[in-house]
Amino acid sequence: MKQRNPDSQGAKTSLKTEMMAGLIGYLTTVYIVAVNGSILSEAGISYQAGMIATILASFVGCLMIGFWANAPMVLIPGMGVNALFAYSIVQGGGLSFQEGLGVVLVSSILFIVIALTKLGSWLQEAIPDSLKHAITVGLGLFLTFIGLEKGGLITRGEHSLIELGHFTSPTVLVSLLTLAVGIFLFIKNVPGHFLLTMGTGTALAYLFGILDGGITSIALDAQWVFIPSFSAVDELAFWLGVFPLTIVLVFENMGLINGQLSMVGDMSKFKRSFQSTAFSSLTCAFFGTSPTVSSAESAATIASNGRTGKAAITTGVLFLLTLGLIPFISWIPSMAISPILIIVGALMVQNIRHIAFDDLSEAMPAFLIIVMIPFTNSIADGMAFGFIAYPIVKMASGQKSKVTLPVMVIAGMFLTEFIIKALGL
Repeated sequence: MKQRNPDSQGAKTSLKTEMMAGLIGYLTTVYIVAVNGSILSEAGISYQAGMIATILASFVGCLMIGFWANAPMVLIPGMGVNALFAYSIVQGGGLSFQEGLGVVLVSSILFIVIALTKLGSWLQEAIPDSLKHAITVGLGLFLTFIGLEKGGLITRGEHSLIELGHFTSPTVLVSLLTLAVGIFLFIKNVPGHFLLTMGTGTALAYLFGILDGGITSIALDAQWVFIPSFSAVDELAFWLGVFPLTIVLVFENMGLINGQLSMVGDMSKFKRSFQSTAFSSLTCAFFGTSPTVSSAESAATIASNGRTGKAAITTGVLFLLTLGLIPFISWIPSMAISPILIIVGALMVQNIRHIAFDDLSEAMPAFLIIVMIPFTNSIADGMAFGFIAYPIVKMASGQKSKVTLPVMVIAGMFLTEFIIKALGL
């Protein structure tokens, strides 16, 4: 008879089951190494450095939640959060990569304070659900836009802002074929579908003769050592990065952890899981990546009967071993990565069903967030439009009592930002 160990709720699980669940969790999330490395490279570091940072952050994050929370969840750099870091905070804010890591460090400290106190539950109740869901939807559209651009499916237009890419281009053809394969594998729920999608895209790129170079060795350089910089701490751009990043980290992790633990059937692990994600995000500032979150793919680990931290620890160890695969992962082209961004974007957009569009006082602010995030190419600015509009619309509809103090404070801060920008201060 197999030796079994009970988890904290009395349900029985075996070490073999937990390790197999951890393996499934790894196969469903290892795609993040190439995808996050690609996005981080847009912020000013090398592709390889971005991949190494992703691996180390995922390794430590999984160990943290495994040992501290005993939960079967996978912590990896969050999709959407990485876009916020690279495109809004670093590029949009005019910060260096190291200054961006300074933003991550400050945001993570604030996240830790919230996770260790009652501020978390207070903010969860104070911020309207419609705005929280709208942020997720807006991030999804933003990721989709990035994926379409990386795959050459949209380009800068001659007579409009954007237009369709040229379907005769090998890059566009590979992107379309890889997207078709990716959607098929995802709908069929094939284990490791994103990993297989990247493999397919890479093979197609090779067949079409558009791969750049070959497999390269890992080159050790000083760029692998990251120290957060606070040289921009006296600049408005620094704090305008801290603000939205903290909001996204807190509410995205709250939602993900709550949903995943409901699958496990053990909500008693919420507090320590939430704390684990906060401390894990802090380490990311030193590893050189955008913060980790409890990934949506953790559901695959739980569905594979992962019930304890052993599954998370297994996933973390497998991530560390991925360091040896970096020369091969470096070969993956952008057209093999772009379909994953598009599919993940589609998943995030599903949150739109939770927004009450029959109530215009909830719908209009949410709509502004959803459209302004991709259209302004700034997650922070998109959030600002919705938060500023919310109290205005509520007051106009005679629902002043539904506007909470945190919403008024956040709206006031965003409005102040716009005024300062307009005055050129």
